[in-house]
Amino acid sequence: MGMLHNLTGLIKVKRDKMTILVLGLNNSGKSTIINHFKKSNEQSAIMVPTVGFLIEQFYNMGVCIKAIDMSGATRYRNLWEHQFKNCQGIIYVIDSSDRMRFVVVKDELDLVLQHPDLSNRILPILFYGNKSDLEDSLSNVKIAAALGLENIKEKPWHICSSNAVSGEGLDEGIQWLVQQIRFALLSNRKGSKLKMVSKDIK
Repeated sequence: MGMLHNLTGLIKVKRDKMTILVLGLNNSGKSTIINHFKKSNEQSAIMVPTVGFLIEQFYNMGVCIKAIDMSGATRYRNLWEHQFKNCQGIIYVIDSSDRMRFVVVKDELDLVLQHPDLSNRILPILFYGNKSDLEDSLSNVKIAAALGLENIKEKPWHICSSNAVSGEGLDEGIQWLVQQIRFALLSNRKGSKLKMVSKDIK
């Protein structure tokens, strides 16, 4: 009982506040996803493209989450790396209907994974296959294959279909991410290596 109490206390120390980085190409739905998690009286009725980056805050599973919403426009993607050291988890948003830019999505993801500030860190990555309601959207299996997600061995990751407008799939994803960040923080505090697991692709 005493060991369980200590473990719970250790997790609680770090779980009250988390910083996540929200990445993806422009028009993938990043800001709309963040908007969904905010309180109804704080949500924006009209979404506009992010210039540079925005810092938003919301609560989920008893955790205060600071979300750094990075612009996905070509001219601003070089700003992503300046936030890598500050984040404890990543949300990577993919427009599952934008097949023409999947090569770009993969190239940008590879750059993120290979960056020295992230490559050696146990950092969970949540992939949202957004706009899954559109007729020409790709399934999670096809998205994972196109991006080579099976090659991510050193980080826990999960992909889920989402609809940023209706909110479908968003809660499932963020709950997974919060849980994984808790495990990672606990592992880092104890100086042990976290066992990596990737969730089954649906």
